[in-house]
Amino acid sequence: TLIKILSGAISADESKIFFEGQEIKIENPQDARNQGIETIYQTFALVGNLPIYLNIFLGRYRVKPILGGLIKILDEKRMEKESWEILQNLKIPFNSVKEKVDHLSGGQRQAVAIGRALFFSPRIIIMDEPTSGLAVKEVEQIHQIIRDFKNKGVSIIFITHRLQSIFTVADRVMVLRGGQKVMEKPIQETTLEEVVRAMFGLYLKVT
Repeated sequence: TLIKILSGAISADESKIFFEGQEIKIENPQDARNQGIETIYQTFALVGNLPIYLNIFLGRYRVKPILGGLIKILDEKRMEKESWEILQNLKIPFNSVKEKVDHLSGGQRQAVAIGRALFFSPRIIIMDEPTSGLAVKEVEQIHQIIRDFKNKGVSIIFITHRLQSIFTVADRVMVLRGGQKVMEKPIQETTLEEVVRAMFGLYLKVT
């Protein structure tokens, strides 16, 4: 619910949103993008039968005028070139941006979803379970992408139940339970056991 509010998918019933010390209104996805907030959903929200480059530019296609500007057509060469440049920065291998998304691995699909978010030069990226269902090698690739974003000054809200990932890439951890914040600490000041206790409200021995 919180992700959907911050991304503009639904409107909050109450409370306020502050971004960089200023109160902001987010009532639709465009409001979020105007603030530099991009969301990458767990489902990726990709169109399987379309090639990579059309997924990256989905809903905001590059066009070029012909016949003296009377008609505009898709500028596919430009979209292919820009898509390739975006994906190369993510350092996950692709054969071609013309390849259909249905033929990609889980890690590659996640990279396409991330690449689409990068188009807007975001200030904050919300990642909803970005490592869910990925192989170990692909998980590490996503971890490295997150580290690269951090080094470039892009903030990441990383939602995950893969607790090892939290301690691998996060600077601080927050636990929400029942719609309430029950824990928030710098990652160096907590432990896996404490996070689990906060998640379940129980005193569990983690082995």
